Amino acid sequence: MPSSLLPKATVFRIMKKATGLRVEKDAVLELGAFLEEVGTRTAKRAATLATFAKRKTVTKEDVSLAATQ
Repeated sequence: MPSSLLPKATVFRIMKKATGLRVEKDAVLELGAFLEEVGTRTAKRAATLATFAKRKTVTKEDVSLAATQ
């Protein structure tokens, strides 16, 4: 399995807080991989929006708009 950019402990805390249940290690790894995939896709869309607007900086608005696409 490829190394994760998101710390496992952080993903674990998100899952624990959201569910209140015990969480398996494999579930943490799976959610972490999913979050990275969605985050990467959103970041790329946000960068495209910034480039289209002739900016070199990705803004909060770019990320919000990219996340809704």
